[in-house]
Amino acid sequence: MTKRTAIVIGATGFIGKLLVKQLCESEDYVAVSVIARKNLIYTHAKLDVKIREFDKLEENDLDIADDLFCCLGTTMKKAKTKENFEKVDLEYPLRIASLAKKRGIPNFHVISAAGSNSKSPFFYSRVKGKMEEGLIDLKLPHLSIFRPSLLTGERAEFRLGERLAEGIFQLINPLLIGPFKGFRATDGEQLAFAMYHYAVHTSKNKDQLYKSIDILNAKPFLEKEEKPIPREELFDWSKRKDIFGDEDKAGD
Repeated sequence: MTKRTAIVIGATGFIGKLLVKQLCESEDYVAVSVIARKNLIYTHAKLDVKIREFDKLEENDLDIADDLFCCLGTTMKKAKTKENFEKVDLEYPLRIASLAKKRGIPNFHVISAAGSNSKSPFFYSRVKGKMEEGLIDLKLPHLSIFRPSLLTGERAEFRLGERLAEGIFQLINPLLIGPFKGFRATDGEQLAFAMYHYAVHTSKNKDQLYKSIDILNAKPFLEKEEKPIPREELFDWSKRKDIFGDEDKAGD
């Protein structure tokens, strides 16, 4: 498989930090570039960090890459106003996607949210819906939208409402099975893994929308179902490593 390069924007946030670590420790990526407003605590030989203001970001600030992962997102508590919230969750992703298209980056991956709808009566869902529609209208070479449900995991800041919701979901998650599995809370590490997994292992011939169930169903490469043994090899003991290991054959 051809080795890949990636850009991560929003790498100092909850999911961005996890994704950067996932990409750097993956054998599929040889270089990971981060554009952030402050430096990262995490360091790695593959990692390059550029300190930039998103309002002043230009096309040449983006390296040539296979994948650009946009993990930007804020809260009303941090943003303080609806205008500032829209700037981070709507304006910045659209601007960055436009620059990526001009730069020739083929794959744009972005975090949205379950229930996103530009006509939603809820401000948060409405902004996410507008972002999705704006990205689709840009006609990017390939767009992957990830819609997780409530995100759980260790965050840098304490959020009382989300902590209470996490506690509730810890109780009901085991009960959400079958057609209700998609309503389970999404662990942050699982979302980061799913973004990496689908970037590497999914065909890029059309835009993709990954709902909560798709994120939960992403499995590590080693956990894929085993392929059946070809009939011609079934009784060829020299090729049956599942029965005779290398040590067994060496002792014959």
